[in-house]
Amino acid sequence: MISIIIPLYNKASTIKNTIDSVLCQTIQDFEIIVVNDGSTDDGVERVRSIKDPRITVIEQDNQGVSSARNRGVMESKCEWVAFLDADDNWKPTYLETVLELMQTYPDCSVYATAYQRCNANGILSDIRINGIANDEVQILDNYFEIATKSDPPIHTSSVIIRKESLLAIGGFPNGVHQGEDLLTWARLASKYKIAYCLNPQSIFFTGEDSPMDKPKRTPDPNDPVGKELEELYNNNPNTTSLKQYIAHWHKMRASIYLRLPKQSANCRKEVAIAWRWHHNYKLILYIILTTIPYPFRMKLLSIIF
Repeated sequence: MISIIIPLYNKASTIKNTIDSVLCQTIQDFEIIVVNDGSTDDGVERVRSIKDPRITVIEQDNQGVSSARNRGVMESKCEWVAFLDADDNWKPTYLETVLELMQTYPDCSVYATAYQRCNANGILSDIRINGIANDEVQILDNYFEIATKSDPPIHTSSVIIRKESLLAIGGFPNGVHQGEDLLTWARLASKYKIAYCLNPQSIFFTGEDSPMDKPKRTPDPNDPVGKELEELYNNNPNTTSLKQYIAHWHKMRASIYLRLPKQSANCRKEVAIAWRWHHNYKLILYIILTTIPYPFRMKLLSIIF
């Protein structure tokens, strides 16, 4: 049996489809815990209208997605916890696929599948994964190397974790609103084995027309994730490719600043930090792009990337 935790905050238009994607699974042995994180729309009423005894609704004041996920973990009854965002979907064989992974690699604490992105126009695309064997299922011995070269191999809606392992790393980091999931996977990868299936079994709805759209949020200037990743490295200096992964984190932040007006100085700052951790010559291109007026820069980015 698996506990499925769905944090809910103002997702009334999508939450029923999300839950329906769970109820349509080929494996039906689960509980669903919906943590209503202070929603102001009628999403929670839509959840309560679904008459299934396996669904539990927990109410809390708005505290953020990490708090909602952690609350769901604490309320869960099962050894394994899965996460599904309230605007994402699972394919019908998601749980079946992960359970087969568990049987193949019983000594792992984290099981994940590839996923697909769905943009604002409803177009699906596979994630890009480099540096991984072609085998459909495998152990990710080189998680940080793969994550540095690829799209994030793990998404919150595509992972199942042993509950005690998640609690051992402190759960999801409270108070962190950007990159909290990437930090959680990094902490897990530094301690536990990850089994992976290349067959995409979940759908991540991005809400964007294009990856090169103007970002909806500015990076947190305090960068708690960057600080925690540095602390993770200090405690695990021999972890393969962790330095490159930290550089990749700052490169991602630089990429966001690059696509925002009047943020060239912050972009160059992030490039400098990334370069200190690992010399990636693509960073030089970022520096060059910051010298180009913003409207022309955005046009160039749509062509280059």
